Amino acid sequence: MLLRRNNKILNFGGMYLLLRLLINALALLVVTQLVAGFSVDTFYHALIAAIVLGIINAVLRPVLVLLTLPINLLTLGLFTFVINGALIWFVGTFVKGVEISGFLPALIAAILLWAISTLSNMLVKATDKI
Repeated sequence: MLLRRNNKILNFGGMYLLLRLLINALALLVVTQLVAGFSVDTFYHALIAAIVLGIINAVLRPVLVLLTLPINLLTLGLFTFVINGALIWFVGTFVKGVEISGFLPALIAAILLWAISTLSNMLVKATDKI
């Protein structure tokens, strides 16, 4: 993957994708410790869940955001957390080793995953400038 920044071409390739995948898997394990009703058994299960969640976020999430655009506008974008929680809950229904006891733990997990992802994106961008 080639990206342009300040007229320089940066080549991140698969390493950036692998780093994001590992960070997301670790984030799922952190959320397991923080949210009651949300559990991931092992790092392997977290890695599988991160892969499936990434694919679902790439394919299904844009369609859902577009379909719920009016309510998303009314809530100033906060309904996106509900969509993310629903997708996490959906992933928990068919990925072995991931147990989610209801929608509220999935919603809290979505908010925490967003926060961890935002922080990790800032760190990756900060190390990119070095």
